[in-house]
Amino acid sequence: DLEAVFHTEMQRIDYNVQTPLQLARVDGRIDEDFDESIALEVIEKGSAVHCVSAYEGDILILGSDGVFDNLFLDEIVEICNEILRPPKTQEFAPMPPSMLSQVAQRIVKDSHAKSDAKGGQFLDTPIGKGGKVDDTSVVVAEIVEWTDAHKEIWSQVRQKRKWKSVLSCGGMQCGGHGGGVCAATCQADDDDDRKASRAAKSRGTGDNDSEYGSDSDEEDNRGCSIS
Repeated sequence: DLEAVFHTEMQRIDYNVQTPLQLARVDGRIDEDFDESIALEVIEKGSAVHCVSAYEGDILILGSDGVFDNLFLDEIVEICNEILRPPKTQEFAPMPPSMLSQVAQRIVKDSHAKSDAKGGQFLDTPIGKGGKVDDTSVVVAEIVEWTDAHKEIWSQVRQKRKWKSVLSCGGMQCGGHGGGVCAATCQADDDDDRKASRAAKSRGTGDNDSEYGSDSDEEDNRGCSIS
């Protein structure tokens, strides 16, 4: 059976359980009162970096506080063991994506259930009885070997995303009378990407073209596993 071998600690601002660290892409185009120094202060106070060995077949659960404030680790492990049954042979075979999806959906369902009183009684959670009603995001993935096949698939995915962005301007319909603002926004995004790339190269990291390709490549391949 699967067991938990590593988990990150709760990331809270000033250790307050009701103020979790949050991620967002915000700048002056989205919030005219945006102050970068405030964002940097929060990141420095609450962010953490962990390095841990991972092996083929390991299951990764990435979730928001809506998951880990409502479910204990052993409950999440129990869900995984209930759905992801061990292979019958010694030879490794990746889990079907549909099964990983089932785990994710079950985690969300059980997280929400903690806030529903059963028989007038709330269930226990890591932050107290009944947990909290919250938006719940979770990603369930499996560690697999990165092969040329994965590289090709990821290349196609990246290419489709780029074309979709060109045609829809990142979700906004371009063209007509509203194209000016949209085009300016997309151009600003492209400028930001180019600046980030130049900055990385100036630090000596931009020229690190591995077998996965570089960020400056047209197909922009990256070495991450997709399940």
